[in-house]
Amino acid sequence: DLKAQLNNPVWHLHEGNPPESKMVVPFAMLLNLASVAAAEDKDALWGFIKRYAPDASPETHADLDAAAGYAVKYYNDFVKPQKTYRLPDEKERAAMQDLLERLKTWDGSLDGDALQSMVFAVGKEHGFEPLRDWFKALYEVLLGASQGPRFGGFIALYGVDETVALIEKALAGGLV
Repeated sequence: DLKAQLNNPVWHLHEGNPPESKMVVPFAMLLNLASVAAAEDKDALWGFIKRYAPDASPETHADLDAAAGYAVKYYNDFVKPQKTYRLPDEKERAAMQDLLERLKTWDGSLDGDALQSMVFAVGKEHGFEPLRDWFKALYEVLLGASQGPRFGGFIALYGVDETVALIEKALAGGLV
């Protein structure tokens, strides 16, 4: 609507004609992907991006390519030095083991919403109340941060097999 446009500085910077964004992956997700993949350059992210958005390329999505580069730089400059992983407690370990088993047999698509529903169900079934504690545990144990992306969307972008390997490594103490 017009009021929202007038309140958006981008609208004014581009004199009422802002460029169309081709960001098929949100910047916050790129930051998390750079972090978990320990990316040293944006090319490392493009393997994941292409799986999630097969039609995207650095040539067709210049803004996404630039954002991937910024995400890697931000990760290396600010996130990497601050990452702190921890081991899961007994309840968290049981829930993560359950999530691991469900992901190993996942035959669904890489639909972030379907994966999010499954992750949500695991937390509920293991009695996490509030459910936010389940997601916080996932972020702290698997990503080394106290908050993160919608976890289903993260799995869709990072990959089911890669997430299985990440959980196995975390449960074995390989991230701490």
